[in-house]
Amino acid sequence: MEQNKLEILSTIDNPSQLRSLGTDKLQQLCSELRQDIVNELSVNPGHLASSLGVVELTVALHYVFNTPEDRIVWDVGHQAYGHKILTGRRDQFSTNRKLGGIKPFPSPEESEYDSFICGHASNSISAALGMAVASQNSRHVVAVIGDGAMSGGLAFEGLNNVSSIPNDLLIILNDNDMSIDRSVGGMKEYLLSLSTNETYNALRFRAARWLASNGLLSEARKQGLIRLSNALKSVISEQQNIFEGMNIRYFGPFDGHNVKELVRILRQLKDMKGPKLLHLHTKKGHGYAPAENYKPVWHAPGKFDPETGELITGDTKNMPPKFQDVFGHTLLELAKQNDKIIGVTPAMPTGCSMNIAMKELPERMFDVGIAEGHAVTFSAGMAKEGKLPFCNIYSAFAQRAYDNVIHDVAILKLPVVLCLDRAGLVGEDGPTHHGAFDLAFLRPIPNLTICSPMNEHELRKMMYTAQLPDKGPFIIRYPRGRGVIVNWRCPLEEIPVGTGRKLRDGSDVAVLTIGPIGNDVAQVIDTISTKSVAHYDMRFLKPLDENLLHEVGKKFNRIITIEDGVRNGGLGSAVLEWMSDHGYAPQITRMGLPDAFVEHGTIQQLREIVGIDNESIKNEILK
Repeated sequence: MEQNKLEILSTIDNPSQLRSLGTDKLQQLCSELRQDIVNELSVNPGHLASSLGVVELTVALHYVFNTPEDRIVWDVGHQAYGHKILTGRRDQFSTNRKLGGIKPFPSPEESEYDSFICGHASNSISAALGMAVASQNSRHVVAVIGDGAMSGGLAFEGLNNVSSIPNDLLIILNDNDMSIDRSVGGMKEYLLSLSTNETYNALRFRAARWLASNGLLSEARKQGLIRLSNALKSVISEQQNIFEGMNIRYFGPFDGHNVKELVRILRQLKDMKGPKLLHLHTKKGHGYAPAENYKPVWHAPGKFDPETGELITGDTKNMPPKFQDVFGHTLLELAKQNDKIIGVTPAMPTGCSMNIAMKELPERMFDVGIAEGHAVTFSAGMAKEGKLPFCNIYSAFAQRAYDNVIHDVAILKLPVVLCLDRAGLVGEDGPTHHGAFDLAFLRPIPNLTICSPMNEHELRKMMYTAQLPDKGPFIIRYPRGRGVIVNWRCPLEEIPVGTGRKLRDGSDVAVLTIGPIGNDVAQVIDTISTKSVAHYDMRFLKPLDENLLHEVGKKFNRIITIEDGVRNGGLGSAVLEWMSDHGYAPQITRMGLPDAFVEHGTIQQLREIVGIDNESIKNEILK
């Protein structure tokens, strides 16, 4: 990317200064903004391609609307880096996603320009409609939805309500045919084929303005004209417009990278009454060739050379694999052995490494789009008819499918294997993405088996166990990042459900862990010579290993439980309840995440803050 001085951007500390520019300066500002994003993210990684794709839209929105009094509600914070830079955070943008720095996604706690929180997709229309109704249309409210978020069920629920409540909401559909991977489904196909004559739109708009200014356009007449124009348009284009079928005025599609044209269109739509949708075609990664050419990698590429686009990865040949890759390869291995196995993921085939199996078994692997609840119930439907779905969802996003797990899977004891990737602390993405709650919110649900592997071998064996007959609903949770075993392939063997492992015997204190944090605990125990410390890898949260717990209850007066999840309701709570129910009364210390949302930073920094780092674990054992 050609390096230029940020002549205009360096003068913009807030949108009011942006609005003082002439429109002839806006394209240069867009180029400088795009350059600044690329340069900053090359050394401080983040979500690159999505923000590059909405640079022109971001500039046009803040140019036309009186923010922050007018509200812009971003859907998916991946799009919002340019917004952050233009709204007083340019000098702080180098701290993005760092401990104590600016937040990874928009948040009203950080800036009055951030109208709503948007770590997860598809909530913008509902939130923006609520704002529009609450303000009684005294301010302009804009919802910007993109990156595949229109496939989410909440977006459709919002659209349905927009069409039935009096409001002047403007919905901007940033249509780039992508989420992290390429978008899928009927909505994607519909948007690709949707086309409306721009001249027709302009004529209709001018006619409506003339009729209104001459007092000839009452509300009843307006609705009649809209119905007539919709009918005429359907005849001309031979296609029904789904948005106008819901009484939402539709405009587009337009080029989302023509900033002057965007300003003109937004000015025309700004004061138009009633709900309206502006459809923009954009290109994810626009203006930076490497990001345009391979979008999934450049969604969040890590460090890179901004001049060449070369990714800076370091030597990974002798490093343990990522847990997600172990999942991907093992899924393919199991699917080749068991033709009942199906893969399902909500828009994360690359993120969860299901793309490995998709390449060889495309007919048995399904990307259902950003639709976590549907992914679970779709899996349940297949399980009901004899298939064995492995449904992979990021832990934080699985929260959206809670009712589906209960109602559609657990009640019928269906053999759905729910693999929760990114469980526990995930680091720089912060509180909207930490997989903090899965152990606690899943534990009360009947009929579930819940487990977490300590390492790659255990993950493979748990996946093998889950697909054996009569195992019912099976939850496997594992973290983001790398494991601990370089030679990770091992024989696929069954782990009896509800059995833990005693990794180390001892007499002074028993440490009970679940999941990969057990590796850190094992290292800590190796450094302690003054105490005799027993270590148990519980493996299963549900059912608990009762034989093991009887051994611990009889032998130890002091027990420590350690988990990478919330203390309230997780492993520690389960052990405490079990000991009480069975007449044991040891002193139990529960270590885990606090009853608070954990902010962003590196995983090591966050573990130190919440007290589950190695030093904190050692100190607790030595007590």
